[in-house]
Amino acid sequence: MVMARDEKMRMPASTAGITQYWDDVKTRVELRPEYVIVLAILIIALELLLQAYGKGLFGIA
Repeated sequence: MVMARDEKMRMPASTAGITQYWDDVKTRVELRPEYVIVLAILIIALELLLQAYGKGLFGIA
């Protein structure tokens, strides 16, 4: 008995139907991760300085 063969090639789904949007969108501003970390540290340092000395600098009692 001869079984009928399916002649179509079936390729496996590589992304399983998940769309990867980050491949399609190109932003105007690209920041390196090092810059983001340095900026965050500078903002934290500024906040700490203002908490410690801000009242005296701005004359707030």
